[in-house]
Amino acid sequence: MRTFINGWLPVLVWMIVIFGASADSHSYQHSSRIIEPLLRWLFPHMSPLQVAQIHHIFRKCCHLAVYAILGFLVFRALHYSANPLPAWSWPRVGGALLIVFLYASSDEFHQRFVPTRTPLFSDVLIDTAGGALGLFVAWVCYCYRRPAPQPTK
Repeated sequence: MRTFINGWLPVLVWMIVIFGASADSHSYQHSSRIIEPLLRWLFPHMSPLQVAQIHHIFRKCCHLAVYAILGFLVFRALHYSANPLPAWSWPRVGGALLIVFLYASSDEFHQRFVPTRTPLFSDVLIDTAGGALGLFVAWVCYCYRRPAPQPTK
């Protein structure tokens, strides 16, 4: 039970957050009501096309960040699991990335049923790249926390 609470519960909570963000309230139309006026206020001479492009890039960066967190959490959960693999191994990394890819795919499938959302395979690729970014952060943390090898005499 402790493995589930420490490892997989944060993953499930984050997946619920992502699922909630796939709803109508977080669609392009709703975020444009906040982001675009803010951009126009900060940069009054920016063209409407530039504002729309920055808003689009901002939304894709949010995809990347949200799934980077998911990738990190999944890798962490796999580390807590009773698994005979070494702490950093390609099967564990591949498994984490596969979970992120499958969840991103299911999230885009879910968006097919939300009238104001558009499911895009490119978003699945961005989400998976975000997962890979999260795994890179996990690797950096692993290398930083790993004890240095002792010199032999």
